[in-house]
Order: sequence, then structure tokens, then C-alpha cells
Amino acid sequence: MRLKARTLEGLYALFLLLPLLFTLGVFFFYAFVRAVYFSFTDYDLFSPPRFVGLANYLRLFQDPLFLKALWHTLAYSLVVTSLQTFFALLLALALNQPLRGITAFRTAYYLPSVISTAAASLLLLWLFQRTGLVNQALSLLLAHLPHLLALALLFALLQGAQVLWERRRGIPTSFLDPALALLSLPLALLVTYALDLLGLVQAWETRVEISWLPTTATFLGIPYPLWAIILMNTYTTIPTFMVLFLAGLKGIPKTLYEAAALDGASPWVLFSRITVPLLRPVLFLVITLGLIGTLQLFDQVLFVGGSGGAPLEATITLAYYVYGNVFPSGAAPRVGLASAAALFLAGLTLLAVLLQRRFGVSERGWA
Repeated sequence: MRLKARTLEGLYALFLLLPLLFTLGVFFFYAFVRAVYFSFTDYDLFSPPRFVGLANYLRLFQDPLFLKALWHTLAYSLVVTSLQTFFALLLALALNQPLRGITAFRTAYYLPSVISTAAASLLLLWLFQRTGLVNQALSLLLAHLPHLLALALLFALLQGAQVLWERRRGIPTSFLDPALALLSLPLALLVTYALDLLGLVQAWETRVEISWLPTTATFLGIPYPLWAIILMNTYTTIPTFMVLFLAGLKGIPKTLYEAAALDGASPWVLFSRITVPLLRPVLFLVITLGLIGTLQLFDQVLFVGGSGGAPLEATITLAYYVYGNVFPSGAAPRVGLASAAALFLAGLTLLAVLLQRRFGVSERGWA
């Protein structure tokens, strides 16, 4: 019996999809069903599961460590998603300009995203040590703060004087005119250097030794070690989303900008009325991927909390809470509690994406 061409094509497609379907069935669907079952039981991997109903879910919200992990996860997700989306869009706008050698700049800016998590975490540990590069840079900045303030004041005075002179001559000039700044900045540097030689402006003796990692101190309610992870992950994820924004910018017709420019539209109007509305599908994708990725933060917490010596209370997230209950140190596994936490994390991720789609940026473009 000969099969129809459409049926034969479907069988070929199913045959090619079998490895993926097997992986999804075993490692995702079956694992999900088992997690749902274990979340209603008291199970330690060694004794038979004992049904306890909703006790594990109620126990989660009575555990101070879980509540701290929930706060860390939500704060981390909000800060990192906002920062990486904003800076990725700015970087894409800068790299979308028709400049000579722009391809080399795009490659250089994309390189941080190819760094492995382990390598980036080791780099973070080196940067945020007590005598690391971050503290040394802060020490240098604070030590030369008088020079920087003097430079800024002198630049403002010289630039303002030039602007007033040009306006008296009847030439409308802005304070941020780059041609005038090319003269004001070198002069301000020379005068600041002369003041330093005369001893009128001197550097302060400052040594910053902030304990970034082995501490529970907080800033804006977020512990210092988690801030270090926020900075690292923002830096390494911006290039990936930059590429998505670049692809979206390339799809916007140039004729729209040209027509708006002929009508006298300012750069801000071009950005807010053309660029952003037409980038809504890309914005939705970037924000959605950012939320999903940040809510599942785990490996950086493992590295910083282990090799970096950061306290568990300062870095724990929901994903690490699940891991810590399945593989506790010197205690019996609490698989039921970990399964309940994992399902809570899955529901939180789905809820965040749905709320973002409903009240934030949707995938619908601007007609």
C-alpha cells in the first residue's frame, strides 16, 4: 500500500523529531509530573514518599530563608532586566550608525557575551576582592576627586565664557557645542595641572577596602554580593540583547525617519514615535527572555557563595534554594520541599511573563 506524499512527509518529520520529543518527554514532562507528585509528599530519596498534602507549600512561607530567596530573586530580576534592556537598546542605537569601522566595534562589544559563566564568576571574584580592581579604582577616583571637581568647574567656566562671547556676536550657540568643547577641555586640563603643580589642588590620601563578597551588608535592600552578581550579569548579557535590538533597528524603514525629519521632528520625537513603537516586538522578546533568565539565577550564586565566601543569606535565590534542599550539606535531602519551591518558581516565572505581557510591553507592533 503506497502512502500519500503528505502522510510520508509527516512520518519523516516525526522521525526527525523523535530525539527531541524523547528528551522533552523524559527530562521535562516526566520530571515535571514527578515534581508535582513529590511536592505533596515528605521524601528524602531513601525512604518511601509520605503524602503530606499542602504542608510543603505552607512550610515555604514559614521559612525565613525562602522569603529571603524570594526577595533576592525578585529584586535581582527587576534590576538586571531593566538595566540590560536599557543599555542594550542604547548600545544598539549607537552601533546602528553608518560609521567607518562599525563592524569592529560591534564585534568588540559582543565579546563579553561569549564568556562562560565559570570564567565570568572567577573574574568577578578577582575584581571584587578587598584589594581587587574595583576597590583600587574607587580609591583612585576618591583620591583625585579634588582634581575632577576643579576640572569640571574650569570646563564649565571656559565653556560658558565662549558661549557668551559667541552669543554677543549674534551667533546662537549651545553650551554643549562640541567645537567649543574641543578648546575648553584642553585648557581646563592645563589649568588643573598647573594648580596641582602649585599645590593649590592636591590629591587626598584615600584607601577604599569595601568587603564586597564576605558580608551581609545591603544597599537599597540588596546585599553587596548580590550587587556584584548584578553588575557582572548585566555586563555579560547586554551584548546578546544588543544584537536583537540591532536586528530590529535594521528592519525599520529609513523612509519613516526621512519623512519625519522633513516635517521638523527632533531626535527625541524620532526615537519615541518611530523607533520605540516599531521595536515593540523586540522589546517584548528581550524583556521576556530577561525575566525568564534572571528568575532562574543559580550558577553565579554557587560560585560566589562557594569560592567567593559570600554568606548564603546574602546571595541565595529561589533556584539555589531548590538545589540546597535536594543536596544539603550534612543533612537529609528534603525533596518534597524542594519540589514545592521549584513549582513555585515555575509559576512565578509564568506569572511575571504574563503580567509583563498584559501591563508592560506586548509583542504587538505599531501599525
